[in-house]
Amino acid sequence: MRRPKLQLALDDYAAVDDVIRVLDTLHDLIDIIEVGTPLIIRHGIGPVQRIRAQFPNLSLLADLKIVDAGYLEAQIAFEAGADIVTVLGVAGDSTIRNAVACASDYGREVMADLIAAPDLAGRAQQLDELAVDAICVHSASDVQAEGGNPLAELATLCRLKTRAKVAVAGGVNPTMAAELLAFNPDIVIVGGYITGAPGHRAAAQEIADALAGGQNGLAA
Repeated sequence: MRRPKLQLALDDYAAVDDVIRVLDTLHDLIDIIEVGTPLIIRHGIGPVQRIRAQFPNLSLLADLKIVDAGYLEAQIAFEAGADIVTVLGVAGDSTIRNAVACASDYGREVMADLIAAPDLAGRAQQLDELAVDAICVHSASDVQAEGGNPLAELATLCRLKTRAKVAVAGGVNPTMAAELLAFNPDIVIVGGYITGAPGHRAAAQEIADALAGGQNGLAA
């Protein structure tokens, strides 16, 4: 069984230098760097440009959660150096089509985030038909605070057997990462467990080991 890609979500930092310091310690353990929505709200698109310059060989996702102006907003992210941009799954079809068109023009990708989608299965099928590259089930941080996690939604999405890659986010720790393997997701997104740990690299290694089925490191 192939190992899921590990995406590190970098959400709220007072200074972009702090982000770079975190990445310096663990970039070799991750596959995709996510410039999170709070980071973009606080600092604008600049962190995308800075991280792209510092880590040119890693995939870079800009978590814009686009809900309007699909082409323009995706273009801003791609021209800043992002390889992947996110749209909200609840956005209108025209917005998603425009973001997908922009990704096609730039040779990049679109991930649709199903956060707060009222009909997860139905919308996932529609998003697949709209040709997004990945679909993410995502337990919001506010939902996590009430004890929620994305496992049930992941099971639902995986049963659909979409063409798009499957991603999962929301409170992932090593125990949950090991449980996720049963569903064979393409991308596992981890934020607070790593960024909130006193030892960022050690925490990232725990997740990496769990995704590798208990094997050391990121070997497939």
